[in-house]
Amino acid sequence: MATPSNCSKQYSKFFVLVVFFTTMSTPVLAQLSVGFYASTCPSVLDTVRSATRSAINREARMGASLIRLFFHDCFVNGCDGGVLLDDTTSVPGEKTVLPNSGSARGFEVIDTIKTQVDRACGGSVVSCADILAIAARDSVVELGGPSYSVPLGRRDARAPNRAGMSGLPGFFENLGPLLSKFSAKGFSAQEMVALSGAHTVGQARCVVYRDRIYNETNIDPAYATSLQANCPRATGTNDETLAPLDPQSPNRFGNNYFQALINRRTILHSDQELFNGGSTDSIVRDYSDNPATFSTDFANAMVKMGNMSPLTGTQGEIRRDCKRINEV
Repeated sequence: MATPSNCSKQYSKFFVLVVFFTTMSTPVLAQLSVGFYASTCPSVLDTVRSATRSAINREARMGASLIRLFFHDCFVNGCDGGVLLDDTTSVPGEKTVLPNSGSARGFEVIDTIKTQVDRACGGSVVSCADILAIAARDSVVELGGPSYSVPLGRRDARAPNRAGMSGLPGFFENLGPLLSKFSAKGFSAQEMVALSGAHTVGQARCVVYRDRIYNETNIDPAYATSLQANCPRATGTNDETLAPLDPQSPNRFGNNYFQALINRRTILHSDQELFNGGSTDSIVRDYSDNPATFSTDFANAMVKMGNMSPLTGTQGEIRRDCKRINEV
């Protein structure tokens, strides 16, 4: 029979082994927090805000592009900066697969902000994933939308998730598949409609909205005709011609998008599906009548999206260059 002293020694050895193997096999996790960089880079928010404002001043469309880039990062594999990685000869990235190829933009802006942040911090302290999250919020605010606090502490993925792109909602999809894709990520129908309100800003290419303006009936005829002038029916003709997602406020954040849905003056099939006799019609009407409700719900949904499966603690890395993983 073991003595109390021997039992204590055996327990101590067992405890050390458990701690050792737990530490070796499980990454240390941490929670995101608004003040994550308070001591390591207190100027990060000011630096990102200034750089984002400058980018939008140079090109008004850039604000919408950064918001969309954040969505496309988070919805694939959590907000891990995976969308920012360039292709390599051995690992194809997320940039060159639909719906990012020829469409996602703003990468060079994030690269510029990263350089400025690293200079301000005295080193590579802030992740590319966090920079993208802050820049998306600052874009919303700069375009006239609601402000909200961004929890920080994300780390960057060491590899893209090209296969995960299939989980992104498509501009051609009907309401059912859209609801399913958002539900799979933990979002309610209300949150899906709120996040879709980001389409109050931004533009789309003719190749994306051509079928809607020629073949769909749930669109205002005069509006469709006005778009056809610069987007001919023939594929390959003026494919890159841009038109606002929301004709009333292409560079100003607000609830006009929901009014456009009710008036059937939107260019994306997936957008009009939110107001087409289905279960989300009442939500669209509510946001159309109550801009404050939309602003609150949108801000909350953006924070929730930013908290989707982040890498924290010792997971991933802090990339020195947002386009490529760090050299070991």
